[in-house]
Amino acid sequence: MALFWCTEALPLAVTALFPVVLFPMMGIMDSTAACSQYLKDTNMLFIGGMLVAISVEKWNLHKRIALRVLLIVGVKPALLLLGFMIVTAFLSMWITNTATTAMMIPIAQAVIEQLYSSEEKVDELVVDRADKSECQPNGNAKQLTENVKVTPDNEQNGNINQAFEMPEKHLTIEEPIKQEKSATVLEIDLENDKLNKDKQARRLKKHLKLCKGMSLCVCYSASIGGIATLTGTTPNLVMKGQMDELFPGNNNIINFASWFGFSFPTMVLLLALSWIWLQFLFLGTKFKKNFGCGRKPEQKEKEKRAYQVIVSEHKQLGSMSFAEICVLVMFTLLVLLWFLRDPGFMPGWATISFNKGGKEYVTDATVAIFIALMMFIFPSELPSCKNGRIRPPPPLLDWKTVNEKMPWNIVFLLGGGFALAKGSEESGLSTWLGDKLTPLQSIPPVAIALLLCLMVATFTECTSNVATTTLFLPILASMAKVIHLNPLYIMLPCTLSASLAFMLPVATPPNAIAFSYGQLKVVDMARSGFFLNIIGVLVITLAINSWGFYMFDLGTFPTWANSTGKP
Repeated sequence: MALFWCTEALPLAVTALFPVVLFPMMGIMDSTAACSQYLKDTNMLFIGGMLVAISVEKWNLHKRIALRVLLIVGVKPALLLLGFMIVTAFLSMWITNTATTAMMIPIAQAVIEQLYSSEEKVDELVVDRADKSECQPNGNAKQLTENVKVTPDNEQNGNINQAFEMPEKHLTIEEPIKQEKSATVLEIDLENDKLNKDKQARRLKKHLKLCKGMSLCVCYSASIGGIATLTGTTPNLVMKGQMDELFPGNNNIINFASWFGFSFPTMVLLLALSWIWLQFLFLGTKFKKNFGCGRKPEQKEKEKRAYQVIVSEHKQLGSMSFAEICVLVMFTLLVLLWFLRDPGFMPGWATISFNKGGKEYVTDATVAIFIALMMFIFPSELPSCKNGRIRPPPPLLDWKTVNEKMPWNIVFLLGGGFALAKGSEESGLSTWLGDKLTPLQSIPPVAIALLLCLMVATFTECTSNVATTTLFLPILASMAKVIHLNPLYIMLPCTLSASLAFMLPVATPPNAIAFSYGQLKVVDMARSGFFLNIIGVLVITLAINSWGFYMFDLGTFPTWANSTGKP
Protein backbone atom coordinates (compact mmCIF):
# COMPACT_ATOMS: atom_id res chain seq x y z
CA MET A 1 0.00 0.00 0.00
CA ALA A 2 2.87 2.37 0.76
CA LEU A 3 4.43 1.65 -2.64
CA PHE A 4 1.14 2.18 -4.47
CA TRP A 5 0.38 5.38 -2.56
CA CYS A 6 3.82 6.81 -3.34
CA THR A 7 3.75 5.92 -7.04
CA GLU A 8 -0.03 6.34 -7.49
CA ALA A 9 -0.04 3.23 -9.67
CA LEU A 10 -3.69 2.97 -8.65
CA PRO A 11 -5.95 5.79 -7.45
CA LEU A 12 -5.32 6.49 -3.76
CA ALA A 13 -8.86 5.51 -2.76
CA VAL A 14 -8.61 2.19 -4.63
CA THR A 15 -5.35 1.32 -2.86
CA ALA A 16 -7.08 2.15 0.43
CA LEU A 17 -9.50 -0.77 -0.15
CA PHE A 18 -6.75 -3.44 -0.05
CA PRO A 19 -7.19 -4.22 3.69
CA VAL A 20 -10.83 -5.25 3.12
CA VAL A 21 -9.59 -8.14 0.95
CA LEU A 22 -6.08 -8.92 2.15
CA PHE A 23 -6.41 -8.72 5.94
CA PRO A 24 -9.10 -11.45 6.17
CA MET A 25 -7.22 -13.64 3.66
CA MET A 26 -3.98 -13.29 5.64
CA GLY A 27 -5.67 -14.04 8.95
CA ILE A 28 -4.81 -10.63 10.42
CA MET A 29 -8.36 -9.33 10.97
CA ASP A 30 -11.80 -10.66 10.17
CA SER A 31 -13.83 -8.88 7.51
CA THR A 32 -16.21 -7.21 9.98
CA ALA A 33 -13.34 -5.67 11.97
CA ALA A 34 -11.57 -4.51 8.79
CA CYS A 35 -14.68 -2.96 7.24
CA SER A 36 -15.66 -1.16 10.45
CA GLN A 37 -12.53 1.01 10.12
CA TYR A 38 -13.91 2.73 7.02
CA LEU A 39 -16.63 4.78 8.67
CA LYS A 40 -15.36 5.78 12.07
CA ASP A 41 -16.10 8.91 14.06
CA THR A 42 -13.30 10.80 12.27
CA ASN A 43 -14.77 9.99 8.85
CA MET A 44 -18.12 11.40 9.95
CA LEU A 45 -16.38 14.53 11.23
CA PHE A 46 -14.82 14.95 7.79
CA ILE A 47 -18.16 14.43 6.03
CA GLY A 48 -19.97 16.89 8.30
CA GLY A 49 -17.27 19.54 7.88
CA MET A 50 -17.31 19.09 4.10
CA LEU A 51 -21.11 19.46 3.96
CA VAL A 52 -20.91 22.81 5.72
CA ALA A 53 -18.01 23.89 3.47
CA ILE A 54 -20.03 22.95 0.37
CA SER A 55 -22.88 25.15 1.62
CA VAL A 56 -20.48 28.07 2.06
CA GLU A 57 -19.18 27.57 -1.49
CA LYS A 58 -22.63 27.13 -3.02
CA TRP A 59 -23.85 30.52 -1.81
CA ASN A 60 -20.56 32.36 -2.50
CA LEU A 61 -20.13 33.37 1.13
CA HIS A 62 -16.39 32.66 0.92
CA LYS A 63 -16.00 35.08 -2.01
CA ARG A 64 -17.85 37.82 -0.16
CA ILE A 65 -15.58 37.38 2.86
CA ALA A 66 -12.48 37.46 0.63
CA LEU A 67 -13.46 40.63 -1.25
CA ARG A 68 -14.55 42.40 1.94
CA VAL A 69 -11.16 41.83 3.57
CA LEU A 70 -9.34 43.01 0.42
CA LEU A 71 -11.40 46.19 0.44
CA ILE A 72 -10.23 46.81 4.00
CA VAL A 73 -6.56 45.99 3.31
CA GLY A 74 -6.18 47.93 0.04
CA VAL A 75 -3.85 47.37 -2.92
CA LYS A 76 -0.44 48.60 -1.75
CA PRO A 77 2.03 45.84 -2.80
CA ALA A 78 3.03 44.54 0.63
CA LEU A 79 -0.46 44.93 2.13
CA LEU A 80 -2.04 43.39 -0.97
CA LEU A 81 0.19 40.34 -0.53
CA LEU A 82 -0.69 40.19 3.16
CA GLY A 83 -4.40 40.63 2.45
CA PHE A 84 -4.53 37.70 0.04
CA MET A 85 -2.55 35.53 2.46
CA ILE A 86 -4.84 36.33 5.42
CA VAL A 87 -8.02 35.71 3.41
CA THR A 88 -6.73 32.48 1.88
CA ALA A 89 -5.46 31.12 5.21
CA PHE A 90 -8.73 31.96 6.97
CA LEU A 91 -10.88 30.30 4.30
CA SER A 92 -8.59 27.28 4.22
CA MET A 93 -9.24 26.76 7.93
CA TRP A 94 -12.84 25.81 7.08
CA ILE A 95 -13.02 24.69 3.45
CA THR A 96 -10.57 22.59 1.45
CA ASN A 97 -7.29 24.23 0.46
CA THR A 98 -7.92 23.17 -3.14
CA ALA A 99 -11.27 25.00 -3.33
CA THR A 100 -9.78 28.04 -1.58
CA THR A 101 -6.89 28.27 -4.04
CA ALA A 102 -9.15 27.74 -7.06
CA MET A 103 -11.28 30.69 -5.90
CA MET A 104 -8.53 33.09 -4.81
CA ILE A 105 -6.06 32.70 -7.70
CA PRO A 106 -8.40 34.24 -10.35
CA ILE A 107 -9.18 37.18 -8.03
CA ALA A 108 -5.45 37.74 -7.45
CA GLN A 109 -4.72 37.56 -11.17
CA ALA A 110 -7.50 40.07 -11.97
CA VAL A 111 -6.12 42.59 -9.46
CA ILE A 112 -2.54 42.18 -10.73
CA GLU A 113 -3.61 42.52 -14.37
CA GLN A 114 -5.47 45.72 -13.51
CA LEU A 115 -2.38 47.09 -11.77
CA TYR A 116 -0.32 46.36 -14.88
CA SER A 117 -2.81 47.85 -17.37
CA SER A 118 -3.24 50.92 -15.16
CA GLU A 119 0.51 51.41 -15.10
CA GLU A 120 0.59 51.28 -18.90
CA LYS A 121 -2.19 53.87 -19.21
CA VAL A 122 -0.52 56.20 -16.73
CA ASP A 123 2.80 55.95 -18.59
CA GLU A 124 1.06 56.70 -21.91
CA LEU A 125 -0.47 59.83 -20.42
CA VAL A 126 2.95 60.95 -19.18
CA VAL A 127 4.50 60.38 -22.64
CA ASP A 128 1.70 62.29 -24.39
CA ARG A 129 2.18 65.27 -22.10
CA ALA A 130 5.92 65.22 -22.70
CA ASP A 131 5.40 65.14 -26.49
CA LYS A 132 3.08 68.13 -26.37
CA SER A 133 5.50 70.17 -24.28
CA GLU A 134 8.34 69.36 -26.67
CA CYS A 135 6.52 69.72 -29.98
CA GLN A 136 9.59 71.69 -31.26
CA PRO A 137 12.80 69.68 -30.76
CA ASN A 138 14.96 72.83 -31.08
CA GLY A 139 13.16 75.68 -29.43
CA ASN A 140 15.34 78.41 -30.99
CA ALA A 141 15.09 77.09 -34.54
CA LYS A 142 11.64 78.47 -35.21
CA GLN A 143 12.55 81.82 -33.69
CA LEU A 144 15.68 81.94 -35.81
CA THR A 145 13.81 81.36 -39.08
CA GLU A 146 11.34 84.07 -38.17
CA ASN A 147 13.95 86.77 -37.31
CA VAL A 148 16.53 86.19 -40.04
CA LYS A 149 15.88 87.65 -43.46
CA VAL A 150 16.42 85.08 -46.19
CA THR A 151 18.11 86.29 -49.42
CA PRO A 152 17.93 84.76 -52.88
CA ASP A 153 20.79 82.56 -54.12
CA ASN A 154 22.05 85.07 -56.72
CA GLU A 155 22.06 87.97 -54.22
CA GLN A 156 25.33 88.94 -52.53
CA ASN A 157 25.13 89.39 -48.79
CA GLY A 158 28.07 90.60 -46.82
CA ASN A 159 27.00 88.67 -43.75
CA ILE A 160 27.35 85.32 -45.56
CA ASN A 161 30.76 83.74 -46.16
CA GLN A 162 30.65 82.40 -49.72
CA ALA A 163 33.53 80.03 -49.03
CA PHE A 164 31.25 77.82 -46.92
CA GLU A 165 28.69 77.42 -49.68
CA MET A 166 28.52 74.10 -51.52
CA PRO A 167 29.56 74.48 -55.18
CA GLU A 168 27.05 71.87 -56.46
CA LYS A 169 24.01 73.32 -54.71
CA HIS A 170 23.52 76.68 -53.15
CA LEU A 171 21.62 76.52 -49.83
CA THR A 172 19.55 79.17 -48.18
CA ILE A 173 19.57 79.77 -44.44
CA GLU A 174 16.20 78.01 -44.01
CA GLU A 175 17.33 74.69 -45.54
CA PRO A 176 20.13 73.90 -43.02
CA ILE A 177 17.72 74.79 -40.23
CA LYS A 178 15.16 72.35 -41.62
CA GLN A 179 17.78 69.60 -41.91
CA GLU A 180 18.99 70.26 -38.37
CA LYS A 181 15.41 70.20 -37.13
CA SER A 182 14.56 66.88 -38.81
CA ALA A 183 17.78 65.26 -37.56
CA THR A 184 17.07 66.40 -34.01
CA VAL A 185 13.50 65.08 -34.17
CA LEU A 186 14.74 61.71 -35.43
CA GLU A 187 17.33 61.45 -32.66
CA ILE A 188 14.76 62.33 -30.00
CA ASP A 189 12.24 59.84 -31.41
CA LEU A 190 14.83 57.08 -31.46
CA GLU A 191 15.89 57.90 -27.92
CA ASN A 192 12.26 58.00 -26.73
CA ASP A 193 11.52 54.67 -28.41
CA LYS A 194 14.54 53.11 -26.71
CA LEU A 195 13.54 54.55 -23.33
CA ASN A 196 9.95 53.38 -23.78
CA LYS A 197 11.05 49.87 -24.71
CA ASP A 198 13.40 49.70 -21.73
CA LYS A 199 10.69 51.03 -19.44
CA GLN A 200 8.15 48.55 -20.85
CA ALA A 201 10.60 45.67 -20.38
CA ARG A 202 11.24 46.70 -16.77
CA ARG A 203 7.51 47.06 -16.17
CA LEU A 204 6.81 43.64 -17.67
CA LYS A 205 9.56 42.05 -15.57
CA LYS A 206 8.19 43.68 -12.43
CA HIS A 207 4.66 42.56 -13.35
CA LEU A 208 5.79 38.96 -13.91
CA LYS A 209 7.63 38.95 -10.59
CA LEU A 210 4.56 40.24 -8.76
CA CYS A 211 2.38 37.63 -10.50
CA LYS A 212 4.71 34.88 -9.28
CA GLY A 213 4.70 36.22 -5.75
CA MET A 214 0.91 36.54 -5.70
CA SER A 215 0.35 33.01 -7.04
CA LEU A 216 2.76 31.51 -4.52
CA CYS A 217 1.35 33.51 -1.61
CA VAL A 218 -2.14 32.10 -2.34
CA CYS A 219 -1.15 28.43 -2.66
CA TYR A 220 1.28 28.57 0.30
CA SER A 221 -1.18 30.28 2.63
CA ALA A 222 -3.86 27.74 1.65
CA SER A 223 -1.59 24.95 2.91
CA ILE A 224 -0.56 26.92 6.00
CA GLY A 225 -4.13 27.88 6.94
CA GLY A 226 -5.26 24.25 6.88
CA ILE A 227 -3.14 23.36 9.91
CA ALA A 228 -5.04 25.73 12.23
CA THR A 229 -8.21 23.68 12.70
CA LEU A 230 -8.91 19.99 13.15
CA THR A 231 -11.02 19.91 9.97
CA GLY A 232 -8.78 22.26 7.99
CA THR A 233 -6.90 19.52 6.15
CA THR A 234 -7.14 15.74 6.00
CA PRO A 235 -3.83 14.89 7.79
CA ASN A 236 -5.21 16.54 10.93
CA LEU A 237 -8.16 14.14 10.89
CA VAL A 238 -5.79 11.22 10.26
CA MET A 239 -3.91 12.25 13.40
CA LYS A 240 -7.13 12.43 15.42
CA GLY A 241 -8.26 9.03 14.15
CA GLN A 242 -4.90 7.36 14.77
CA MET A 243 -4.77 8.70 18.33
CA ASP A 244 -8.23 7.34 19.10
CA GLU A 245 -7.39 4.03 17.43
CA LEU A 246 -3.95 3.42 18.93
CA PHE A 247 -4.59 5.03 22.33
CA PRO A 248 -8.30 4.61 23.11
CA GLY A 249 -7.86 5.83 26.69
CA ASN A 250 -6.36 9.20 25.76
CA ASN A 251 -9.25 11.12 27.42
CA ASN A 252 -10.02 12.95 24.16
CA ILE A 253 -6.82 14.93 24.45
CA ILE A 254 -7.09 15.92 20.78
CA ASN A 255 -10.34 17.75 20.04
CA PHE A 256 -11.26 20.85 18.10
CA ALA A 257 -10.51 23.28 20.94
CA SER A 258 -7.17 21.77 21.99
CA TRP A 259 -6.01 21.49 18.38
CA PHE A 260 -6.94 25.10 17.68
CA GLY A 261 -5.21 26.31 20.84
CA PHE A 262 -1.94 24.74 19.73
CA SER A 263 -2.07 25.10 15.94
CA PHE A 264 -3.60 28.55 15.45
CA PRO A 265 -0.63 30.46 16.97
CA THR A 266 1.68 28.19 14.95
CA MET A 267 -0.21 29.07 11.78
CA VAL A 268 -0.14 32.82 12.50
CA LEU A 269 3.62 32.80 13.15
CA LEU A 270 4.36 30.72 10.06
CA LEU A 271 2.09 32.90 7.91
CA ALA A 272 3.83 36.09 9.10
CA LEU A 273 7.30 34.69 8.37
CA SER A 274 6.12 33.43 4.97
CA TRP A 275 4.82 36.90 4.15
CA ILE A 276 8.17 38.48 5.04
CA TRP A 277 10.06 35.90 2.98
CA LEU A 278 7.83 36.27 -0.12
CA GLN A 279 7.94 40.05 0.18
CA PHE A 280 11.75 39.95 0.29
CA LEU A 281 11.86 37.53 -2.64
CA PHE A 282 9.37 39.16 -5.01
CA LEU A 283 8.95 42.78 -3.88
CA GLY A 284 12.52 43.55 -2.88
CA THR A 285 13.97 45.15 0.22
CA LYS A 286 12.48 48.63 -0.28
CA PHE A 287 9.92 48.07 2.45
CA LYS A 288 8.96 51.76 2.61
CA LYS A 289 7.97 51.66 -1.07
CA ASN A 290 6.20 48.31 -0.68
CA PHE A 291 3.95 49.80 1.99
CA GLY A 292 3.06 52.75 -0.25
CA CYS A 293 5.00 55.43 1.62
CA GLY A 294 6.07 58.39 -0.52
CA ARG A 295 3.98 57.33 -3.52
CA LYS A 296 4.00 59.33 -6.74
CA PRO A 297 0.70 60.55 -8.29
CA GLU A 298 0.89 57.97 -11.08
CA GLN A 299 1.34 55.18 -8.50
CA LYS A 300 -1.76 56.38 -6.68
CA GLU A 301 -3.65 56.30 -9.98
CA LYS A 302 -2.61 52.68 -10.60
CA GLU A 303 -3.64 51.59 -7.12
CA LYS A 304 -6.95 53.41 -7.49
CA ARG A 305 -7.73 51.52 -10.71
CA ALA A 306 -6.82 48.16 -9.16
CA TYR A 307 -8.94 48.95 -6.14
CA GLN A 308 -11.88 49.59 -8.46
CA VAL A 309 -11.60 46.00 -9.71
CA ILE A 310 -12.19 44.69 -6.19
CA VAL A 311 -15.01 47.20 -5.67
CA SER A 312 -16.74 46.13 -8.90
CA GLU A 313 -16.34 42.43 -8.02
CA HIS A 314 -17.89 43.11 -4.62
CA LYS A 315 -20.75 45.13 -6.14
CA GLN A 316 -21.57 42.27 -8.50
CA LEU A 317 -22.35 40.10 -5.48
CA GLY A 318 -25.05 42.55 -4.42
CA SER A 319 -26.41 42.65 -0.90
CA MET A 320 -26.35 39.54 1.27
CA SER A 321 -29.14 37.15 0.39
CA PHE A 322 -31.31 35.32 2.90
CA ALA A 323 -29.40 32.10 2.10
CA GLU A 324 -26.01 33.71 2.75
CA ILE A 325 -27.17 35.05 6.10
CA CYS A 326 -28.49 31.61 7.09
CA VAL A 327 -25.25 29.88 6.07
CA LEU A 328 -23.20 32.47 7.98
CA VAL A 329 -25.30 31.93 11.11
CA MET A 330 -25.00 28.14 10.79
CA PHE A 331 -21.27 28.35 10.22
CA THR A 332 -20.78 30.61 13.26
CA LEU A 333 -22.92 28.26 15.36
CA LEU A 334 -20.81 25.29 14.25
CA VAL A 335 -17.57 26.96 15.33
CA LEU A 336 -19.04 28.00 18.70
CA LEU A 337 -20.40 24.51 19.40
CA TRP A 338 -17.03 22.98 18.51
CA PHE A 339 -15.17 25.31 20.83
CA LEU A 340 -17.58 25.03 23.76
CA ARG A 341 -18.20 21.29 23.57
CA ASP A 342 -15.16 20.48 25.71
CA PRO A 343 -12.89 23.55 25.99
CA GLY A 344 -10.69 21.99 28.68
CA PHE A 345 -10.47 24.98 31.04
CA MET A 346 -14.14 24.54 32.03
CA PRO A 347 -16.90 21.93 31.62
CA GLY A 348 -18.39 22.06 28.15
CA TRP A 349 -22.05 21.84 27.14
CA ALA A 350 -21.61 18.22 26.03
CA THR A 351 -20.03 17.23 29.35
CA ILE A 352 -22.85 18.81 31.32
CA SER A 353 -25.76 17.55 29.22
CA PHE A 354 -24.80 14.34 27.45
CA ASN A 355 -21.47 12.78 28.46
CA LYS A 356 -22.17 10.85 31.67
CA GLY A 357 -20.20 8.32 33.68
CA GLY A 358 -16.89 9.21 32.05
CA LYS A 359 -18.18 8.06 28.67
CA GLU A 360 -18.13 10.44 25.71
CA TYR A 361 -21.41 10.25 23.84
CA VAL A 362 -21.23 13.53 21.92
CA THR A 363 -18.11 14.28 19.85
CA ASP A 364 -17.06 16.91 17.29
CA ALA A 365 -18.52 14.65 14.59
CA THR A 366 -21.94 14.84 16.26
CA VAL A 367 -21.85 18.64 16.07
CA ALA A 368 -20.72 18.67 12.43
CA ILE A 369 -23.43 16.27 11.31
CA PHE A 370 -26.08 18.19 13.28
CA ILE A 371 -25.27 21.48 11.53
CA ALA A 372 -25.06 19.67 8.17
CA LEU A 373 -28.54 18.24 8.71
CA MET A 374 -29.83 21.73 9.44
CA MET A 375 -28.47 22.83 6.04
CA PHE A 376 -30.78 20.30 4.38
CA ILE A 377 -33.79 21.48 6.44
CA PHE A 378 -33.51 25.29 6.52
CA PRO A 379 -34.91 27.12 3.45
CA SER A 380 -32.70 29.20 1.19
CA GLU A 381 -35.35 31.92 0.85
CA LEU A 382 -38.50 33.07 2.60
CA PRO A 383 -41.70 31.21 1.61
CA SER A 384 -43.72 32.93 -1.09
CA CYS A 385 -47.40 32.73 -1.93
CA LYS A 386 -48.40 32.36 -5.58
CA ASN A 387 -51.99 31.91 -6.83
CA GLY A 388 -53.15 31.37 -3.30
CA ARG A 389 -50.69 28.51 -2.74
CA ILE A 390 -47.54 28.62 -0.65
CA ARG A 391 -44.55 27.50 -2.68
CA PRO A 392 -42.00 25.61 -0.54
CA PRO A 393 -38.54 27.15 -1.03
CA PRO A 394 -35.50 24.96 -1.78
CA PRO A 395 -33.20 24.11 1.16
CA LEU A 396 -29.77 25.60 1.75
CA LEU A 397 -28.15 22.37 0.60
CA ASP A 398 -29.35 19.63 -1.74
CA TRP A 399 -27.95 16.18 -2.36
CA LYS A 400 -27.20 16.84 -6.04
CA THR A 401 -24.76 19.60 -5.09
CA VAL A 402 -23.23 17.40 -2.39
CA ASN A 403 -22.76 14.52 -4.80
CA GLU A 404 -20.95 16.79 -7.27
CA LYS A 405 -18.62 18.45 -4.78
CA MET A 406 -18.03 15.87 -2.04
CA PRO A 407 -14.57 14.22 -2.33
CA TRP A 408 -15.73 10.70 -1.54
CA ASN A 409 -12.28 9.35 -2.33
CA ILE A 410 -10.94 11.01 0.84
CA VAL A 411 -13.49 9.10 2.94
CA PHE A 412 -12.12 5.79 1.61
CA LEU A 413 -8.55 7.04 1.93
CA LEU A 414 -9.09 7.88 5.60
CA GLY A 415 -10.71 4.48 6.19
CA GLY A 416 -7.85 2.67 4.47
CA GLY A 417 -5.35 4.45 6.67
CA PHE A 418 -7.24 3.51 9.82
CA ALA A 419 -7.51 -0.11 8.65
CA LEU A 420 -3.78 -0.21 7.88
CA ALA A 421 -2.94 1.18 11.32
CA LYS A 422 -5.22 -1.35 13.01
CA GLY A 423 -3.77 -4.21 10.99
CA SER A 424 -0.22 -3.12 11.79
CA GLU A 425 -1.08 -3.14 15.47
CA GLU A 426 -2.90 -6.50 15.40
CA SER A 427 -0.08 -8.22 13.50
CA GLY A 428 2.67 -6.75 15.70
CA LEU A 429 4.30 -4.85 12.82
CA SER A 430 4.10 -1.49 14.60
CA THR A 431 5.76 -2.91 17.70
CA TRP A 432 8.55 -4.47 15.61
CA LEU A 433 9.21 -1.19 13.77
CA GLY A 434 9.18 0.71 17.06
CA ASP A 435 11.77 -1.67 18.52
CA LYS A 436 14.05 -1.03 15.54
CA LEU A 437 13.98 2.68 16.32
CA THR A 438 15.12 2.30 19.95
CA PRO A 439 18.61 3.75 19.18
CA LEU A 440 16.86 7.14 18.97
CA GLN A 441 16.48 6.96 22.75
CA SER A 442 20.03 8.26 23.12
CA ILE A 443 19.17 11.44 21.16
CA PRO A 444 17.57 14.42 22.97
CA PRO A 445 13.80 14.62 22.37
CA VAL A 446 14.14 18.05 20.73
CA ALA A 447 16.51 16.61 18.13
CA ILE A 448 14.19 13.62 17.57
CA ALA A 449 11.23 15.91 16.85
CA LEU A 450 13.31 18.12 14.56
CA LEU A 451 14.75 15.22 12.54
CA LEU A 452 11.37 13.52 12.15
CA CYS A 453 9.72 16.78 11.06
CA LEU A 454 12.42 17.29 8.41
CA MET A 455 11.95 13.72 7.21
CA VAL A 456 8.16 14.06 6.93
CA ALA A 457 8.41 17.49 5.25
CA THR A 458 10.79 16.01 2.66
CA PHE A 459 8.67 12.91 2.12
CA THR A 460 5.45 14.87 1.64
CA GLU A 461 6.98 16.72 -1.35
CA CYS A 462 6.80 13.48 -3.33
CA THR A 463 3.65 11.86 -1.93
CA SER A 464 0.21 12.83 -0.76
CA ASN A 465 0.19 14.44 2.69
CA VAL A 466 -2.61 12.06 3.69
CA ALA A 467 -0.55 9.04 2.63
CA THR A 468 2.48 10.45 4.45
CA THR A 469 0.68 10.81 7.78
CA THR A 470 -1.11 7.49 7.34
CA LEU A 471 2.19 5.67 6.85
CA PHE A 472 4.29 7.43 9.48
CA LEU A 473 1.97 8.01 12.45
CA PRO A 474 1.52 4.34 13.54
CA ILE A 475 5.28 3.83 13.35
CA LEU A 476 5.97 7.00 15.33
CA ALA A 477 3.40 6.01 17.96
CA SER A 478 5.08 2.63 18.47
CA MET A 479 8.51 4.23 18.64
CA ALA A 480 7.31 6.70 21.27
CA LYS A 481 5.95 3.86 23.41
CA VAL A 482 9.24 1.95 23.20
CA ILE A 483 11.47 4.90 24.17
CA HIS A 484 8.90 6.16 26.75
CA LEU A 485 8.28 9.48 25.04
CA ASN A 486 4.90 11.16 24.99
CA PRO A 487 3.43 10.12 21.59
CA LEU A 488 2.00 13.60 21.00
CA TYR A 489 5.50 15.07 21.17
CA ILE A 490 6.37 13.56 17.80
CA MET A 491 2.99 12.71 16.24
CA LEU A 492 1.62 16.27 16.46
CA PRO A 493 4.56 18.16 14.88
CA CYS A 494 4.98 15.50 12.19
CA THR A 495 1.30 15.86 11.27
CA LEU A 496 1.73 19.62 10.84
CA SER A 497 4.94 19.05 8.86
CA ALA A 498 3.01 16.92 6.38
CA SER A 499 1.29 20.13 5.24
CA LEU A 500 4.62 21.84 4.42
CA ALA A 501 4.51 20.87 0.73
CA PHE A 502 5.93 24.04 -0.82
CA MET A 503 8.66 23.01 -3.25
CA LEU A 504 7.06 21.09 -6.14
CA PRO A 505 3.90 21.60 -8.23
CA VAL A 506 2.91 17.96 -7.70
CA ALA A 507 3.32 18.12 -3.94
CA THR A 508 -0.22 19.33 -3.26
CA PRO A 509 -3.24 20.46 -5.37
CA PRO A 510 -2.91 24.20 -4.45
CA ASN A 511 0.64 24.20 -5.87
CA ALA A 512 -0.61 22.56 -9.06
CA ILE A 513 -3.41 25.13 -9.45
CA ALA A 514 -0.98 28.05 -8.99
CA PHE A 515 1.50 26.44 -11.40
CA SER A 516 -1.19 25.96 -14.06
CA TYR A 517 -1.51 29.72 -14.60
CA GLY A 518 1.78 29.74 -16.47
CA GLN A 519 3.86 32.46 -14.83
CA LEU A 520 5.67 30.07 -12.49
CA LYS A 521 8.56 27.76 -13.26
CA VAL A 522 9.54 24.77 -11.15
CA VAL A 523 12.74 26.53 -10.12
CA ASP A 524 10.71 29.49 -8.78
CA MET A 525 8.62 27.21 -6.59
CA ALA A 526 11.62 25.13 -5.49
CA ARG A 527 13.70 28.20 -4.59
CA SER A 528 11.00 29.87 -2.51
CA GLY A 529 9.62 26.60 -1.11
CA PHE A 530 12.93 25.20 0.12
CA PHE A 531 13.56 28.04 2.54
CA LEU A 532 9.90 28.08 3.51
CA ASN A 533 10.09 24.37 4.40
CA ILE A 534 13.02 25.10 6.71
CA ILE A 535 11.11 27.98 8.31
CA GLY A 536 8.04 25.76 8.76
CA VAL A 537 9.95 22.94 10.45
CA LEU A 538 11.67 25.40 12.81
CA VAL A 539 8.38 27.12 13.70
CA ILE A 540 6.64 23.79 14.38
CA THR A 541 9.58 22.59 16.49
CA LEU A 542 9.45 25.87 18.44
CA ALA A 543 5.69 25.49 18.97
CA ILE A 544 5.85 21.92 20.29
CA ASN A 545 8.69 22.85 22.67
CA SER A 546 7.05 26.01 24.04
CA TRP A 547 3.29 26.44 24.41
CA GLY A 548 2.55 22.93 23.12
CA PHE A 549 4.84 21.42 25.76
CA TYR A 550 2.74 22.88 28.57
CA MET A 551 -0.65 22.52 26.91
CA PHE A 552 -0.33 18.74 26.53
CA ASP A 553 2.09 18.09 29.43
CA LEU A 554 4.62 16.58 27.05
CA GLY A 555 7.34 16.27 29.68
CA THR A 556 5.73 13.13 31.15
CA PHE A 557 4.92 9.72 29.68
CA PRO A 558 1.11 9.47 30.07
CA THR A 559 -0.65 6.41 31.42
CA TRP A 560 -2.91 6.20 28.37
CA ALA A 561 0.15 5.63 26.16
CA ASN A 562 0.67 2.21 27.79
CA SER A 563 -2.77 1.02 26.67
CA THR A 564 -3.47 -0.55 23.30
CA GLY A 565 -6.41 -0.63 20.98
CA LYS A 566 -6.78 -4.40 21.32
CA PRO A 567 -10.00 -5.66 22.89
